[in-house]
Amino acid sequence: RRVATVRTRRGHRMDARGERADAAASTGQEARFQTWRNTLESTERDFFFHEETNEYFFDRDPDIFRHILNFYRTGKLHYPRHECISAYDEELAFFGIIPEIIGDCCYEEYKDRRRENAERIQDDEENDNNKDMVLPDMSFRESMWRAFENPHTSTMALVFYYVTGFFIAVSVMANVVETVPCGIGQNRAKETSCGERYALAFFCLDTACVMIFTVEYLLRLIAAPSRYKFVKSVMSIIDVVAIMPYYIGLVMTDNEDVSGAFVTLRVFRVFRIFKFSRHSAGLRILGYTLKSCASELGFLLFSLTMAIIIFATVMFYAEKGSSASKFTSIPAAFWYTIVTMTTLG
Repeated sequence: RRVATVRTRRGHRMDARGERADAAASTGQEARFQTWRNTLESTERDFFFHEETNEYFFDRDPDIFRHILNFYRTGKLHYPRHECISAYDEELAFFGIIPEIIGDCCYEEYKDRRRENAERIQDDEENDNNKDMVLPDMSFRESMWRAFENPHTSTMALVFYYVTGFFIAVSVMANVVETVPCGIGQNRAKETSCGERYALAFFCLDTACVMIFTVEYLLRLIAAPSRYKFVKSVMSIIDVVAIMPYYIGLVMTDNEDVSGAFVTLRVFRVFRIFKFSRHSAGLRILGYTLKSCASELGFLLFSLTMAIIIFATVMFYAEKGSSASKFTSIPAAFWYTIVTMTTLG
């Protein structure tokens, strides 16, 4: 059997001598692989073979080609998790390899990555279609929507972008500060919070913020190419939940039971902090990452729950005979188990 050299570009340089030799790597603009001639011998690859140098030359990614060459050597194809799924598919297509022959150890990971990539591409295409959608006889709507989606298209859109971001920050800070103790107020026997002592000031500030958020939501709703899709979107729901407590509070009576329900409803104002995701590409990437890892996070939570139940059961029956035991039931031992497992204690 004759030995042939395979040369690839755009990567690290690697030499492999013989089928069983170890590989040695050095930095370079191209990579060289040495293998038996019959490993790559095919009429389809004669175009890439140089008789004078006894080399095959492929203008391909050397990092991925290493896995392609191993497939020709061993007959087993693996998917490198650190590689781009689109680039990997391109290499398989170039060498005429079907993805279905990927080994069982890697195939599930490959399918998941390919599905996630397809979803990402679909989302990008939908966003591009929304941006490029020509609204008949409504050029003003089109310009408004593009301004909201890309604030850098005009000075006015950029100013509105920063103004809404400022009011989001002010609203979140006010929501925190109004719970801080501000001393004993007039006709009060105990210390009051800043929200109670300066109720009018906080109400005016909250009103200004909610007005800005309401105007922003209505303008987005008017300008949206598809209002139905916009209303169903996560960011639209967050916008509604963020301003809803204010308007409900305006129509509520002073009834004690109703007021108690309103205090609970005011908790939803904290959702205003999620409006920052519209102003931060990093937060959007984080949200997409959590979405793509939902199954793994769910499995982690499921595993933790099983461990908590098992160890709480063990603790309950281990302490059952003791009259001083505080574990009156298995659920009563949950917190002790959680604190112990997560090292909170």
